[in-house]
Formats: sequence, structure tokens, C-alpha cells
Amino acid sequence: MSGRPEVADVGDLAAELIQQAREHHSRRAARTLVAGNSQRVTLIALAEGAELAEHDSPPAATLHVITGSVRLSTHDHDRLLDRGQLTAIPPERHSLTAFLDSAVLLTVALH
Repeated sequence: MSGRPEVADVGDLAAELIQQAREHHSRRAARTLVAGNSQRVTLIALAEGAELAEHDSPPAATLHVITGSVRLSTHDHDRLLDRGQLTAIPPERHSLTAFLDSAVLLTVALH
């Protein structure tokens, strides 16, 4: 048993992590909700203006905005995403910036 709950209240966890992000020097916080052999699901909170700097893309992943508003940027394209929207993460280097206090659910397919 992993010690993680079988059912997660993503809304409540998002509010909790946003509060932690506001108080942390990095202006972000995260918690892995599902960790298995084939997938990982992580809830990431970013305080308004916080950024995840450019980084490599996993082989297959989606980003679901639970609350707030974010920009997913690649070298030549920006995707503006609001609460409730979901997108596939492009298979290239990208960054993520929060326009508002935001929480996103990152689901990654593992090889």
C-alpha cells in the first residue's frame, strides 16, 4: 500500500496546495496522487505569476487546469488554458506560467 488515498478530493487538495505555494519561496507546491508502473498523476499549484521554467516533455502527458489560468509555452506556440480545460502536452521543451493562483493536474504515461 502506498499510503495515498484511493480517492482524492482534487478540489480540496488544490486549495491546500495553492495556500502552500503562496507561502513557499518558489511560489509553487506539488503532490503526487497516483504513482504506478504505467502512469503518474501529480497535482501542481502555482501562485499567481509563478513559473515552471522550460523543461523536457515526458513521452506522453496531459495537463488539466483544476483552477486558475495558465500559459503552456513551447518555442513557437503558447496555449492559454483556463479552469476546466485539458490539453496534451506537446512532445517538446515547454514552460508553464500561472496568470492567477492555479492548480493543474499533470498525468504522465510512463514507459
